[in-house]
Amino acid sequence: MEKQLHLNLLASRPPMAGGFQSSSKMKMGPGRKRDFSPLPWSQYFETMEDVEVENENGKDIFRIYCSGSHGPVLLLLHGGGHSALSWAVFTAVICSRINCRVVAMDLRAHGDTKVKNPEDLSADTMAKDIGKVVEALYGENPPPIMIIGHSMGGAIAVHTATANHIPSLLGLCVIDVVEGTAMDALNSMQNFLRSRPKTFKSLENAIEWSVKSGQIRNMESARVSMGGQVKKCEESTSSPGVSNSIGEGIIEEEEDEEAEEESNKKRMKEDDQEIKKESIFTWRVELSKTEKYWDGWFRGLSALFLTCPVPKLLLLAGVDRLDKDLTIGQMQGKFQMQVLPQCGHAVHEDAPEKVADALATFMVRHKFTEFKEGYLC
Repeated sequence: MEKQLHLNLLASRPPMAGGFQSSSKMKMGPGRKRDFSPLPWSQYFETMEDVEVENENGKDIFRIYCSGSHGPVLLLLHGGGHSALSWAVFTAVICSRINCRVVAMDLRAHGDTKVKNPEDLSADTMAKDIGKVVEALYGENPPPIMIIGHSMGGAIAVHTATANHIPSLLGLCVIDVVEGTAMDALNSMQNFLRSRPKTFKSLENAIEWSVKSGQIRNMESARVSMGGQVKKCEESTSSPGVSNSIGEGIIEEEEDEEAEEESNKKRMKEDDQEIKKESIFTWRVELSKTEKYWDGWFRGLSALFLTCPVPKLLLLAGVDRLDKDLTIGQMQGKFQMQVLPQCGHAVHEDAPEKVADALATFMVRHKFTEFKEGYLC
């Protein structure tokens, strides 16, 4: 599993208790069930909007979630298969720490973003998307922007920065994506993707799977972010291709007396019809079909990261992620690095407070912003 890192799919360790995560760490008493019900985006972000961007074939529409009214903009880019909602809990925390504005966007073919050519997930195209969304939001004079990306989103953040698509770029933060381990992970990624369930009986089942499988161990984050990973689709559960599912309804025949046989047949027929009408959930993004772009996301990433002229922060789940170029660069003081133990690849979901603290300290140190009045760091 160690090599299955950088498409945002590695199993995670439990986050530390405290703060916004406390609800997900409550100990359950005997007979009490854990709550896998989804949480709304509005509990963490202030606004949601769709941004129209012109392209050669018409208009692309990018879904963004925002918070904050003043200070530098934190532009958040999610990992492969995820959505802007993976930043929900982090957003609530960082906005309580420093003066800032947050813009979390669904990248092309992800979440609720709708583009004319969703099959094009090349690093170049996705980086241009970021620049176009920033221009659509702020015009020719954008505010100071700190771009922050996790996994695939971290790679796209680096490509965006080096291509100078954001002229007002303040700094760059990359979370748990390193060229060396990412390239090694690609060989085993298809096997990992095949091992996942293809469908879920409900969104609650998807949330439960994400927690119990270790993809997201922070219950609160799973409850708000899984809705951005899966979508509802109307299919019969007996249709081909949905056998590898979680939480399928099972009808068991009962051997009753002859007097009840007729009513049982009627009940079973009604239940069968209900199952066929049932809404099942499947993945929004077929990651296996994006394989041809994986190499382009990650190859040469370390060198690109090191050449970015802005202050840089690298947050890792383990020091073993470092490759040779980054090890030398870190020794030369070309970027700041922090290792966040006791969490897995989805660092900002597993430990949103630790990530927020590291980012807030970095930004205040570089005088990009200030701590909020009354906040004790």
